[in-house]
Formats: sequence, structure tokens, C-alpha cells
Amino acid sequence: MATGKKAASDAGKQSRDPKSTKREKEVAASDLAQRKGATSSKPKKK
Repeated sequence: MATGKKAASDAGKQSRDPKSTKREKEVAASDLAQRKGATSSKPKKK
């Protein structure tokens, strides 16, 4: 199941929070990777 819009938004905020621990940021990144309509960070080659 894909991560919903609200959960993805919360995960984005968590990953940018300077007070977040490394583990919290890893979990947030995992949530964002599973986001519906997620794109890879690498640009597509034509």
C-alpha cells in the first residue's frame, strides 16, 4: 500500500527537521519512497 498524501507531507517535514534523529530521517525517507506517484531522484535519460 502506498503512503498517503498526509503521511508523505508529515514525513517530508520530519526529514527536514534538524532535531530529528538519523533513524527518524531514515523512516521518513522510506515513507516518501513508498509515496503514491513517487519519482526517483535521478533524472530520466532521453
